Amino acid sequence: MLFAKHQDILDNAVKASHDRTFYAQYPEHPKAYGEEAPQSGEAAFKSQLGQPFQRLLQDSDNWQGEEVSPYTLEPLGVSYPIVPADALVMSAKAAGGAWAKLPVTERAAILTETLEVIKGHFFEIAYATMHTTGQSYMMSFQASGPHANDRALEAIAMGYRELQRYPEQLTWEKPMGKASIVLEKHFRAIPKGVGLVIGCSTFPVWNSLPGIYADLVTGNPVLVKPHPKAVLPIAIVVAAIQQVLQQNGLDPLLCQLAADTSEHLNTKALCEHPEVALIDYTGGSSFGNYIEQLPCKTVFTEKAGVNSVIIDSADNMDAVAQNLAFSVSLYSGQMCTAPQNFFIPERLYDEVAGKIRDAVSALVANPKMGPGTLGAVQSEVTVLRAQSARSLGAGVLLVGGPVTNDEFAKARTCSPTILEVNAADKDVYARELFGPVILLVRTNDTAESIRLAKEIARQHGAITCGAYTTDPAVRAQIEEEMNSVFTPVSFNFTGFIWVNQHAAFSDFHVTGGNPAGNASFTNPEFILKRFVWIGNRMQIS
Repeated sequence: MLFAKHQDILDNAVKASHDRTFYAQYPEHPKAYGEEAPQSGEAAFKSQLGQPFQRLLQDSDNWQGEEVSPYTLEPLGVSYPIVPADALVMSAKAAGGAWAKLPVTERAAILTETLEVIKGHFFEIAYATMHTTGQSYMMSFQASGPHANDRALEAIAMGYRELQRYPEQLTWEKPMGKASIVLEKHFRAIPKGVGLVIGCSTFPVWNSLPGIYADLVTGNPVLVKPHPKAVLPIAIVVAAIQQVLQQNGLDPLLCQLAADTSEHLNTKALCEHPEVALIDYTGGSSFGNYIEQLPCKTVFTEKAGVNSVIIDSADNMDAVAQNLAFSVSLYSGQMCTAPQNFFIPERLYDEVAGKIRDAVSALVANPKMGPGTLGAVQSEVTVLRAQSARSLGAGVLLVGGPVTNDEFAKARTCSPTILEVNAADKDVYARELFGPVILLVRTNDTAESIRLAKEIARQHGAITCGAYTTDPAVRAQIEEEMNSVFTPVSFNFTGFIWVNQHAAFSDFHVTGGNPAGNASFTNPEFILKRFVWIGNRMQIS
């Protein structure tokens, strides 16, 4: 029944993943969800403050929470069930048996139904995201709502397609002269086991949903381990998933929230548990490297990278500067796709550096644009990192600092700091400086810019690369060199499209080919590595 209800959604999603054209099952415009939805979502968020989050269909004698709003600097006061690692894993394993036996059509339909239920919580999730991560209201709504749902649907569609690639059973006949050998063959996709999805503090929903739904659609139970400072947004999602599972006669513990605290983290205990077979991770490279080296685990990581912009030439350098100013200011540079290093040849350096400085200054000082673009900084550590960047030995072209937010007087804010370095100063720019810090790198020429951007991507990883050139030959060279280190390039972006953005059903988020991460949202490998094809044979004659 659910499959009939959602077959069109699934078929459209599969087609979109093939065609790579624009497709959005969940519109990114708030008005698409009704006039009363934003107000109802805000009320739901506020009613949860200071209360245990009891919507989860899992319980514990230990309830804790430590989230603090980057906008008010006040605790949310929401607590979550803290469950020991062994108990979480055993419950997941017990719930996984019946789920694995369902046909993929049923699993996909049930999971699509969960997305339709989550849709009804988009605005509550938006406020929860805003007050845990520091994202602006609009970014919180779009990233944790429709964009995250579309990425989840992309994973469902990919699994739905791949798990039907081969026939379930067939009669196989091999002619042997006057006789034949006849076998009955059965092909089964066997899930690998309990999955673990480790979330981050800046994008707790968008970065987690692809792994959650990739695990579930391929028949695996999943544990959702949020960052202790950003639990509520994904807790709302997990509760909705559990609700739909229970309504369809399934064990809701198939998907569990594995909350912990900063003082007593459960991440390593879960990662190293022998029954955990799959791990999805978003976060810093140090812990990501540890996960990638764990034996007997299938791991999908998105780690730190150093993203570059190569500037060679442009028809309108003012438009370029304005586009880049927005890209580096958006969410105060706390996006994994945000550009950090700007490679500018000597012949253009003074002009381009001045235009970028002026464009950033103008955006930040604009009372209508600045606060909404910057949002708030999730962690005080990020602010301190941005402040300490001024002492790296680089020239300081623009000093970042607090920005007044009229709606939230106590908001933790920080505008971008712009540093200047020479090409030889690799000790300064050849590493990730997460947050509102950008470096303008003066190079001899575009050839040196390309060489340095390529070298950094190969050694340290990159998720994005922006490039500006009016010369087709230079464009071809940039594309060839950056693609050779598995880094995609966005050329000549101006106006209302930014290098930070990756669209579901069309763009691959991270390539999996350089140190920034070993997986990609959402290519077939992201799905195929979560199960194993088994062929059984029986002789008939």
